[in-house]
Amino acid sequence: MIDPSDLERQAMRSCLIPLGEYVASISMERSLADYSQEEVLTLIDVVVTAYQEHMINEHERIAEKESAFFEERIARQTQTASTGVPF
Repeated sequence: MIDPSDLERQAMRSCLIPLGEYVASISMERSLADYSQEEVLTLIDVVVTAYQEHMINEHERIAEKESAFFEERIARQTQTASTGVPF
């Protein structure tokens, strides 16, 4: 990844715990070269899943925040229009 954003860096950090848990579950003493193909594929799945979950959760959180902001602005505009006060 070239020049990751802050959000992408946060998503990468969110992978550390699931990655560590998976590696611990198959033995911290083994070299990556000793992993079976299935273990490597599972490791990739653990990391990609954690990354995607973080990105989805953050995008949903941001969307909710923006939605609340715009709903509040619309409510204010409606109040202003109903009172006839232009400011």
